Parts: sequence; C-alpha cells; structure tokens
Amino acid sequence: MPPGRLHPISVAIREFAEIFGRMGFNIEYGPELEDEWHNFTALNVPADHPARDMQDTFWTKEATPRTPRTHTTSVTIRLLEKMAAEGLTTYRAIAPAKVFRNEATDTTHEAQFYQLDGFAAGPDITLAHLKGTLERLYREYFGPDAQIRFRPSYFPFTEPSVEVDMWWQAPGKEGRWLEMCGAGMLHPNVIANAGLDPEKIQGFAFGGGLERLVMVKYGIPDVRLFHGGDIRFTEAFSRT
Repeated sequence: MPPGRLHPISVAIREFAEIFGRMGFNIEYGPELEDEWHNFTALNVPADHPARDMQDTFWTKEATPRTPRTHTTSVTIRLLEKMAAEGLTTYRAIAPAKVFRNEATDTTHEAQFYQLDGFAAGPDITLAHLKGTLERLYREYFGPDAQIRFRPSYFPFTEPSVEVDMWWQAPGKEGRWLEMCGAGMLHPNVIANAGLDPEKIQGFAFGGGLERLVMVKYGIPDVRLFHGGDIRFTEAFSRT
C-alpha cells in the first residue's frame, strides 16, 4: 500500500508552530466546548453587547449552556488567567485549533474550521511588536516579498483594533489586497478580567482563518475541500 500523508491542515499547523517557535511562542490548546465566560464575557463581550451578533453561535441545552467555541481567543483569556495565577509577567502563545459557527457553508465559509490565534503579553508590548510579528509570519510562510498593511477596525477584545491585509498577486492576474486576519492591542478590560493589572501588563492579539492562509498559498478555490474527506485532496500535498 502507498504510504499515508498528513492532512494539509496538519502540515500547516506544524509549519506555523515552527515559525512562531523561532519567535519564542508556545503552542497551546483549550477546550472545544467552552463556557460563556471564556468565550464571550471575559473577552469584553457581555450578554447585551452588539458584537454577539457578529458570531453565529451554537449552544448546548444544559442548565448552564455552553458553546462549541466560536474562536480560539478563548485560549488567550485562559492563558492570561494562567499568567495571573502563576505570577507570570510575560507570555507568548499561538492556538491553531478548531472552532465552530452556526452559518451556511459556501466556498469561503464552513460551520467548522480552524483558526490561528495568538498573543503576546508583557510590560512593554506595543503595536510595533504586533506588526513585526505578523510581517515575519507572512514572509516566512508566503515568501520574503510578502507585504502587509493595517487598517482601523473594531473588535471588542482589542483597542486599538486593526484588520491585517496582505498584498497578493495570483499568476496571470492583477494584484490586490486580501484581508487575512483581525488584530490589535488587548483591551484593558480583558487584561483586568484575567486578573492582571492593565497598568503593568499590555499585550497584542491576532486571529484569523487557518484554511484561508493555506488557500492563498496554494491557490485552493473552495474551503470545503479541506473537510470533504476526498483522499485525492490530501494526496496533492507533499508528505511532511
């Protein structure tokens, strides 16, 4: 029988772990079934916050409902809580893992997909550190000529918040800016909710679809190919 191959998402996670590992980031995971505190409230998204409408959420039918996490930013708040509990003053980590949204599927949307979230926290973290980190990520993953830009945006758990675009030119086509992820400086409320002092600890955070990165790099036209179970899709990637 021919040897098996890793799924392209597994290959990408290993690549991202290596890239961020060289920058001093840990790779961390958290529960897929999350409580409301870690998925929303601690991230500055209370029950009546309009940002709840930005995410189509599944809920369990338990007495105290839980949600299949809508983002791996829930791992970030758990690690910030770990910093407070253990008296740590610095931490860097990425969380490349599965998330869930109650939405219709099409070529760019899935009800289940992967996110690449990350953060760095410490006494002197700035937006310049965020920009340098993401520039290095895109240049190592896409090539040394990768260019990124920041645009003002809004996320409840960061302030200021930015959208991150990368310049992309497919072969034979005109170049354009592609939206790659959301990011920003951790909101002081988030830092305080984790039990840290926002006067002493700052941080940046970023997050976006992991499949989107792989789709752009390899020209994959439909996100559903990642989860369709067709072995020919996996066989198209080199074994790693």
